Amino acid sequence: MSEWVKACGIQKLGKGELFSFDYHDKKLLLTNFKGTIYATDRICTHAEADLSNGILTEEGITCPLHLSIFNLETGMPQNAPAEKPLRTYNVKIEQNEIYVEVV
Repeated sequence: MSEWVKACGIQKLGKGELFSFDYHDKKLLLTNFKGTIYATDRICTHAEADLSNGILTEEGITCPLHLSIFNLETGMPQNAPAEKPLRTYNVKIEQNEIYVEVV
């Protein structure tokens, strides 16, 4: 069963910025890419690096450890060494607050 979780206020996530948060056992990452907010798992599927320390590029979020790039919309890795996608989550904004649908 899923639930909508308040992550942060919209003012904490400007364009090109990342915001990380934990919810129970999940480590999540919000990304504001060109005004669209995406939510993904925060830990790289290849070597468990924290993607909140990564670099946001036109292709997606780049892992700081081995430079795999993940598509923000689909979670799919765009290059090696990562092979498994990140889990992605639905996002909604209500009254200037960002909510993530956690499954």
